[in-house]
Amino acid sequence: MGTTEERRRRHEGGGPPERGPGTVPAPRGIAARAGGWSARHRWTAVTVWVLFVVLAMGLGSAAGRVDVKDSDQMSGEVSQAERIIEDSGLEEPVGESVLVQGVDPSTSATDKEFRAGVAAVMAAVERTGEVADVTSPYDTGTLSKDGRSALVQFNMRGDPETASERVEPVIEAVEGVQEQHKDTLRIAEIGGASMNKTFDDAFGDDFKQAEISAVPVALGILLIAFGALVAALLPIALALTAIIATMGLMGVVSHVMPMSDTANSVMLLVGLAVGVDYCLFYLRREREEREAGRDAATALRIAAATSGRAVIVSGVTVCVAMAGMLFTGLAEFQAMGLASLMVVAVAMVGSVTVLPALLSLLGERVERGRVPFLNRLKRSKRQRAAEAGGAGAQGTTGESRFWRAVLGGVLRRPRTSLVVAAGALVAIALPAVGMQTQNFTLDQEFGDSLPIVQTYERVNEAFPGGADPAEVVVRADDINATPVREAIADFRARAVSSGASEGPVEIVTHDAQNIAIIEVPLVGGSDQDRAEKSLELLRDTVRPDTLGAVDGVEAPISGQVAGSKDFNDQLVGAVAPVFAFVVIFAFVLMLLCFRSLTIAVTSIVLNLLSVGAAYGILTTVFQHGWGASLVGAEGVGAIISWLPLFLFVILFGLSMDYHVFVVSRIREARLQGRTTREAITHGVVTTAGVVTSAAVIMVAVFAIFGTLSMQSMKQMGVGLAAAVLIDATIIRGVLLPAIMALLDERNWYFPRWLRWLPDLTHDETVAGAGADAGAVAGGGDAYGKTGEQPDPVRL
Repeated sequence: MGTTEERRRRHEGGGPPERGPGTVPAPRGIAARAGGWSARHRWTAVTVWVLFVVLAMGLGSAAGRVDVKDSDQMSGEVSQAERIIEDSGLEEPVGESVLVQGVDPSTSATDKEFRAGVAAVMAAVERTGEVADVTSPYDTGTLSKDGRSALVQFNMRGDPETASERVEPVIEAVEGVQEQHKDTLRIAEIGGASMNKTFDDAFGDDFKQAEISAVPVALGILLIAFGALVAALLPIALALTAIIATMGLMGVVSHVMPMSDTANSVMLLVGLAVGVDYCLFYLRREREEREAGRDAATALRIAAATSGRAVIVSGVTVCVAMAGMLFTGLAEFQAMGLASLMVVAVAMVGSVTVLPALLSLLGERVERGRVPFLNRLKRSKRQRAAEAGGAGAQGTTGESRFWRAVLGGVLRRPRTSLVVAAGALVAIALPAVGMQTQNFTLDQEFGDSLPIVQTYERVNEAFPGGADPAEVVVRADDINATPVREAIADFRARAVSSGASEGPVEIVTHDAQNIAIIEVPLVGGSDQDRAEKSLELLRDTVRPDTLGAVDGVEAPISGQVAGSKDFNDQLVGAVAPVFAFVVIFAFVLMLLCFRSLTIAVTSIVLNLLSVGAAYGILTTVFQHGWGASLVGAEGVGAIISWLPLFLFVILFGLSMDYHVFVVSRIREARLQGRTTREAITHGVVTTAGVVTSAAVIMVAVFAIFGTLSMQSMKQMGVGLAAAVLIDATIIRGVLLPAIMALLDERNWYFPRWLRWLPDLTHDETVAGAGADAGAVAGGGDAYGKTGEQPDPVRL
């Protein structure tokens, strides 16, 4: 932190003692110290990192992964019902149904051909040995009111958790019967196991496609950005090793907080994004300093002290944002939050430790594998810059001519630029005011791309609510006691008479566990709003008047519709604490790391504006259908319920990557003696290349998710891609410089009453190529007046 005299001079408003021109002060921050140690102990740093990755993966494999239980995934009554089942030791079998319908509308379920089809289905599924309790629709009365449809029902044998893995032979058997009767009957299977298998296959195929595509896309963009294969491979290698290590750590941590496949997929997505970003920031700064004439050791020290610090500030901020998911109370969100937090932390540590060691080991060899065309293009640009700038051309190293031109217009008319850009983003965000969220039914999630969706719709049409019935789990001290049996019978009758169900209401009693399970098809079927009204009728009227009138009886109502409603209710309750936690902690971190109240406030406002614009785009495309056909999202009409909160957390964290990187560079230039506008220009144009490269990678990877078959994945991909694009262009290229230009010296406002806060700035800066003589980063006079600093302004 410097000598006592230096601290006293800073506190009194003066700068630290001047150093000679062009010198590089000894780095004092964590990132600088870590980078310096790694560069001096290169092989040790690389070996420790490799051992860490191997050890983490080994421990994870040995420990195994504990996944989130069904009772933990859900909330409200659904969770209560699942816990009753688990506590009783009852393994409720997974039910399956086979829909049989005539191709000809005049075909009746009593026809000979129809009966033969039903008998063939029953025989075929029994032969697989995977099913039990096969029932005939003629015995159970599962015939539609119009007499044209029937349901053959049965249960899957074995562990319900693995039923979807064993249902394939049953599905094939049903398909075989359909082939035999294809001219006269429609025969198709649907149920918990077959739907889960369909979902898992589609989900797995989607993410496999995304994961396979993401790495080559990122590598291709990095190859264009760096023009050298080795330099392009470094960020990919760092991201992949961070992901591998985190996968191992997830196995260990899952014994305390269970994980899931979804958390694993989100971790891969976030890990690739931040791992590449952090390495990109570091590597581009090191190359820039070497191109500016620094020797390799000095360039590495500068990169460690500047970009390394930005990586740590950004990484901690992203971790804080991800930690917000822990406040949702939803196990799936908590798993995603913790997994994302871990991969960001691992990537951050790797960026400031093993990366400097690798750069030190590679030296000039980092330029190996050059792409001839790209390097000729880059050399010609540098030559033109040198011819145009003469001796001062060094200052143009790494700068973007495009963004310099854009900034010229922004800084000439900052007020107009601010009003136009902010107005445009507010207009884009406005549709989000009417955003409607809901959990997707199977047909909304997959459209008509899967055969089971058509079966789902036909079942709901023939047997309203039959595909997604409500499930009442009744537990009593004695399930066969007269008051309990009468209450169950009364509930069954009133469920139909109240209009909540059209029946048939089925009851299965488990005497040994004193539990009865009542299945109630809900009026409304796949219409979520109508089905929820039927559910409310059961919960608020039918149940209190029947089962609720018997002492000692528990009767939580579960099922697909109930799960969706309870999940949404829990999610809505989590919004305020998550938003508050993320915003407050991000504000405090920015305040401490930049020691400026103004920068902390503007950072939060700009990030919220970026998230709001992403919400607006999502609502416009997926709810109102503008341009929905371009991403194959026609007819969805709503946003998946978990996405707004998920997007907020992810985007708020990722947006800080760019913001911290750009503002750090502006602050550095300001410390070197430039005016605020000069510092803004220098900071934005010198970071534009790396921010653009990072943004293009993120947009490309997220856009891959926009091409997947699942509508929820499309929405996530489009939302993330749009937000990152807006953030890297309008926010960082127009709004940020316009606001900072208007605020001028007030950008660095830090009131005296806050000076008791810890100083995390560390003056981790270096003498810039274009700085005035004697103005040294972290030393000398950052304001052009020796020993004087406008009060209460402070960097």
